[in-house]
Amino acid sequence: MAGAFPRHETSLEALRSRGRYRQLMPRDGHDFASNDYLGLAGSDVLRAAAAEALARGVPVGAGGSRLLRGNDAEHQRLEAEAAAFFGTEAALFMGGGFNANQAIFSALPQQGDLVLYDALIHASTHDGMRLGRADTRSFAHGDAEDAARVLQGWRTSGGTGQVWIAVEAVYSMDGDLAPLAPLMALADAEGAVLVVDEAHSSGVFGDLGRGMAHGIAHRPNVVSLHTCGKALGVSGALICGQRVLIETLINKARGFIFATAPSPLNAALVRAALQELQQNLGRREQAWQGIAHAQDEAKRLCGLDGFQSQILPVLIGDDKRTMALASRMQACGYDIRGIRPPTVPRGTSRLRLSVTLNTGLEVITAMFEDLAREMEART
Repeated sequence: MAGAFPRHETSLEALRSRGRYRQLMPRDGHDFASNDYLGLAGSDVLRAAAAEALARGVPVGAGGSRLLRGNDAEHQRLEAEAAAFFGTEAALFMGGGFNANQAIFSALPQQGDLVLYDALIHASTHDGMRLGRADTRSFAHGDAEDAARVLQGWRTSGGTGQVWIAVEAVYSMDGDLAPLAPLMALADAEGAVLVVDEAHSSGVFGDLGRGMAHGIAHRPNVVSLHTCGKALGVSGALICGQRVLIETLINKARGFIFATAPSPLNAALVRAALQELQQNLGRREQAWQGIAHAQDEAKRLCGLDGFQSQILPVLIGDDKRTMALASRMQACGYDIRGIRPPTVPRGTSRLRLSVTLNTGLEVITAMFEDLAREMEART
């Protein structure tokens, strides 16, 4: 009934007027928007794995939470294989990266502890911190020295608990890399735990795609999170770390305890994706060829430089201009999306270009040629 929720309608109209109204769009055009970095989501590899799993009787649904009847052998096989692959004592499979981050930061830091987080950390971490009881303080993005300064300030003010340093290995909207080495040194010096969200590095960075933190993931003061819906092409998330922390999550994390378990079939597909990383080295090599080509073409054709990963942000600033440019690029045949606040800070609206194996080198070049023309036409 029209007018039944006037405050909601007013709020939506305000979003429209500022160019921040969101709506669902179908997939259309060449993929420069997804996180399917290795092209696994629609691959024959995962289709065959699904058929094989169904043929041997793997259930589609779990039927309950893991602590009731929802715990399937496929979940446990995946967790054992993931712990071995990522080099940790244990792993826990959850329904998604958002839920996994909520679980980590609501259940692991205790009252009197401090969560020290990068200023551009993911929204799911903020939600987890709000549900938790620890103190929270941010440090300047990518700045380990500022992290040390904020931590010391907390100690000086009387803080005595455990410190948990929260970062993303590859930042989802800027595509830059966390300074893991100095942050690990800070964690060691202060007896802190380093929590690394590998969402956009799993499958792409590190030996065999084990992520940027692979060399330190085995350490007792490191927790790593590997989401399965990006480069791995499926869905879900794996929290990896010390067994005592994994058991704490099983016993304390409400998002695990009260949620229906992820599909056992999905767990089987994540197992297949991890096997593909180990058996087909050419897939990742091809992905990096595309990433390097995109970075070169962005500089050659558009004068855009400084990219560090498969995520190439094109900063526009104004919300409406960003969405207008995205619309023009979509009309040229490219699936490119505009990113606006609150996903990114105010005044930093952008096109977020992601490079995947779903798009060939020739299309990448053509896209940057069209982007250069569209940007020049509106200057």
